[in-house]
Amino acid sequence: MTAVKNAGKASLTDFKKLLKEPGLLLTILILFYLLIIFVIFPIYQVLKTSLVYEGSLGFGNYVQILKQSYYIKPFLNSMLLGVITATLGTFVGFVFAYAITRTPMPGKKFMRLVATFPIVSPPFVVALACILLFGRSGIFANFFGDIYGLKGLVIVEVIAYAPTAFLALVGVLHAIDPALEEASLNLGASRLKVFATVTFPLATPGIVSAWLLVFIQSIADFGNPMIISGNFSVLSVQAYLQITGMFDLSRGATLAILLLLPTVSAYFLQKYLLSKKSYVTVTGKPTSATIKNLEWYIKLPVYSLCLLFTGMVLLFYGMVVYGSFQTLWGVNSTLTLKNYVIMWEIGKNYIIDSLTISAIATPIAGIMGMFFAYLFTRKKFPGKNLMEFSSMLTFAVPGTVIGIGYVIAFNKVSFLMPVTLTGTGFIIIVLLVFRNMPVGIRNGIAALQQIDPSIEEASIDLGADSSTTFRKITLPMITPAFFSGLVYTFVRSMTAISAIIFVVSGKWNLITVAILGFVDNSQYAQAAAMSILLIAIVVIALGVIKTITDRLGRGMTVVKVVE
Repeated sequence: MTAVKNAGKASLTDFKKLLKEPGLLLTILILFYLLIIFVIFPIYQVLKTSLVYEGSLGFGNYVQILKQSYYIKPFLNSMLLGVITATLGTFVGFVFAYAITRTPMPGKKFMRLVATFPIVSPPFVVALACILLFGRSGIFANFFGDIYGLKGLVIVEVIAYAPTAFLALVGVLHAIDPALEEASLNLGASRLKVFATVTFPLATPGIVSAWLLVFIQSIADFGNPMIISGNFSVLSVQAYLQITGMFDLSRGATLAILLLLPTVSAYFLQKYLLSKKSYVTVTGKPTSATIKNLEWYIKLPVYSLCLLFTGMVLLFYGMVVYGSFQTLWGVNSTLTLKNYVIMWEIGKNYIIDSLTISAIATPIAGIMGMFFAYLFTRKKFPGKNLMEFSSMLTFAVPGTVIGIGYVIAFNKVSFLMPVTLTGTGFIIIVLLVFRNMPVGIRNGIAALQQIDPSIEEASIDLGADSSTTFRKITLPMITPAFFSGLVYTFVRSMTAISAIIFVVSGKWNLITVAILGFVDNSQYAQAAAMSILLIAIVVIALGVIKTITDRLGRGMTVVKVVE
């Protein structure tokens, strides 16, 4: 009871402080409104629509779905695909991370660069490459048998999402001091026993977290299954087809909710495990030393798997480049530039729309992400935990669910939104901003936790308000986190497909939709050409963003306080 009273007093005190800064109070209220209308409201609309059955509220849609194997099968298929992809992807990511942090493997920088290719390109580019390689007209046709189905999906999703596990696990292994393993070796333990009793147990929370992260990405994936799933139906595609093909919004929303449940559960479990961080050692600051003179029975499998994965990534992306110059894939292999000409003639408006929308969404998401991070780490106000939860919710929700929610929520006037947004470029921009902002928020929080709050307090004590302090003091000091947020938002905006495919229109469309259109029409060479152009645009834009943020960083004034 006392704790409740103290919490109430603290909230009242925080609110009184806010009243002294009306600008900050107004900003917080506006942000709450934006989160409610563009995050909570669409998800609520999906849930509400799924409960509408024959004109009344109830669980009729769920009962009908659970009765029919036609709907149950995609759910089970999604779970099976997620488990297999997460297991294989995490295994590959861990071996790759182990090789980078614990072995003297040559060519580490090159392999690490290659491993990030799938992260800065649309995931379905890998599916396109798989068709070019192992499809019915591919160079290695029938090498794996029929590539359309579970087999092909596992191959492309492991290549697409293993880098995610690698990036998560390389940080985990860096946090484990190699001196512990060396001490165990000096005490007579074999290399395998050291791994089994020291390295692996310390890394286990990180491994489970990486597994859950890949699992979420796999079952929420839309682009790859849309291209290469064949008769192996998955829930994300089935929900899309239910709405666009069957025009059954209620049933599509119900499937979306079924997709939402495992992803949100896995996300919060992953977040809980990550917060534990039991893999951090207590021996002081970890060293960057690697274990030398590894035995051949460790080097051979580790190096071989890294070389195999690197080779597959190069082969797949090299095939996309090669395929983009084919006159007619599978029929006429004469090299030509005509595909790029055709691609530009057909898709130039898609490209311009994608660049325009991404260029608008990126800075908005970046600045809002940093400001949310500033509020969560530096300010106390009633409802802060609710705001933080709402701001991160879209990261856990599959893009299919978000896209369906936006279609339902904004295709008519409501008390929250007095205008219709469907068919406008604004709805795409808003979706991309709130879909990608959570990564910027997490980066900003991590950066702010390393900065002494007294610097900002000094600015406020000297008369500056919170907005001025954030703009002139805080934001320049968290430039690297700001850059990371910009990079992530731009890459995901240019390569998005699962959410935006529901909200694109004849007036506004995106390059990823054009690529899917080429694939649907079996115009693989043109699809490859547009994919290469998309990757080139992303790489160039990343260089521009980095140049701009570097200049902002050089403009910082660093003040040292000497006691």
